[in-house]
Amino acid sequence: MNNYDVIVVGAGHAGIEAAMAAAGMGANTLIFVIKIESIGRMSCNPSVGGPAKGHLARELDALGGQIGKAADATGIQFRMLNRKKGPAVWAPRCQNDRTQYSIFMHHALEEQSNLEIKESTIDELILASNGKEIIGVKSKLGESYFAPKVILANGTFLRGLVHVGEVHYSAGRAGEPASNELSKSLIAAGLNLARFKTGTPPRIDLRTLDYNKLEEQPGDENPQGFSYYRDVKPQNLVSCYLTFTNSETHEIIRSNLKRSSLYGGFISGIGPRYCPSIEDKVVKFHSKDHHQVFIEPEGVNTFEAYVNGISNSLPPEVQTKLVHSIPGLEKAAIIRYGYAIEYDYIVPDEIWPTMESKQISGLYLAGQINGTSGYEEAGAQGMAAGINAVLALDGKEPLIFDRSQSYLGVLLDDLVTKGTTEPYRLFTSRAEYRLFLRQDNADDRLMPLGYKLGLVEDIRWQKYLEMREVYLRELTFLQNNNTTISNELREPTKFVNILKRPEIEFDDLQRFGYKIPPDISEDVRNKIMLEVKYEGYLKRQLAEIDKFEKMEHSAIPTDIDYMKIDSIAWEARERLNKIRPASLGQASRISGVNHTDIASLMVYLKKNKLFGKKDGE
Repeated sequence: MNNYDVIVVGAGHAGIEAAMAAAGMGANTLIFVIKIESIGRMSCNPSVGGPAKGHLARELDALGGQIGKAADATGIQFRMLNRKKGPAVWAPRCQNDRTQYSIFMHHALEEQSNLEIKESTIDELILASNGKEIIGVKSKLGESYFAPKVILANGTFLRGLVHVGEVHYSAGRAGEPASNELSKSLIAAGLNLARFKTGTPPRIDLRTLDYNKLEEQPGDENPQGFSYYRDVKPQNLVSCYLTFTNSETHEIIRSNLKRSSLYGGFISGIGPRYCPSIEDKVVKFHSKDHHQVFIEPEGVNTFEAYVNGISNSLPPEVQTKLVHSIPGLEKAAIIRYGYAIEYDYIVPDEIWPTMESKQISGLYLAGQINGTSGYEEAGAQGMAAGINAVLALDGKEPLIFDRSQSYLGVLLDDLVTKGTTEPYRLFTSRAEYRLFLRQDNADDRLMPLGYKLGLVEDIRWQKYLEMREVYLRELTFLQNNNTTISNELREPTKFVNILKRPEIEFDDLQRFGYKIPPDISEDVRNKIMLEVKYEGYLKRQLAEIDKFEKMEHSAIPTDIDYMKIDSIAWEARERLNKIRPASLGQASRISGVNHTDIASLMVYLKKNKLFGKKDGE
């Protein structure tokens, strides 16, 4: 009784992906949530995707994850961002119905075999007598639950503290209790905790806006979703709206900075640089006379809207003045006030790339507990933790996601190798090989792996194979056949060479005698067009990836005592001892380790015949 293979603590985006992956791979799994109604809750903006985040959502879907499927099923507006830029940064994004998204995720957990849901607060880790191995968890009610693998996905709940002006109170998010005791258990187990903060803006009533002063932002004419090979048709049901702050807004903020929780000295945690509060924007970008404000509906059965761009921790009366100073929002009724939240996280250089703790064997960490921000980043860590927990249970080799093969790999490698001094957010600029890691080819890169793990259903896999057959057939035809009719060409030319021209789209090939088969979808057309037009760039990038892979697969033992290698600089030795890289490639990316240090390390490895060896070899 109360014995499981895997226990997951938290049912947000990280916990859901972790539990679904573990149960989907056959492990007897238990997931805890403080309130059943909060499963899959979108605490901040009810949206999925955007630059890099959209790539991640598609990668998770290709692996058999839930976020893409849920986003498509509950999406109310879809857009492909950055269309005017290169394909490496094209990014799908959707606005979601907040309530329906949570319901969808709750139902997904209930329908998953091998998975049990329990409402309870977990206060304590249960460790083996050696203090270095997890064996279970204990609830606030005093009940013990046992498993050799435990995944913590606590979000912002660890000693969460909500701030609104001079008022602050304990909460995991507005209206939900914090998890205060678990932090003490983590510290007692020897884990290194620190504090971050994040925030959310006020929500307003759409019926109280002046739409004549707002710029409408409709969805795409041909909406594209996130999930591959499913019978879900994305729909645009709402528009979003754009407006701007102004000098009056900024003056209201400057005049009340001391009343802001952030600038009044009430918050010690570090906030996200790439998603700053409006107070931060006004102070740090003081020469800028306006900032964008997006009005984003929270669902189709509510008039509530998220005011993206004015996250703050100001007192309620100041928030009201702030909102009313913005064009179109002069009479806006505030439904919920914005707030900041401060919470504990575990310094991420204390985890392995598998998401397992270096301190406690069998303990895995996923999501904001590792110092990240964002639903997609959380889901990616949850997926990695769930997969690796089950692989470890089965005595199989761990799955290390490669940064040259996925944004998921970039995220995990950045966290465990470089650490973070602020809530980590993924960007396309963080990926060295982003032309290869496009959102449109996530299925080619990761679906075979998802199928091998047992997380991609047979019916989806067969649809993928059918797509590949059509793709290869048509690409081969274009490469091997000449144009048949054209007044634009002096001589017969291969179709593929016509498609390489910048001004030519796939459908334009019909002018040159190509007949588009009825079984070639728009996705396949785009896939072929991008591969053809960027063939030269892709070949160069693939050559760079090949060099990277050689370094990445140069395995080294993780139990080396770097402090004894005198030829390496002292700071580098400290960092190497802390991170304990599993490969020469990972060692080369550690902050504070330079080329000279790597050269010295290579000499040491060769001299001691440790090159290419893993732990225990």
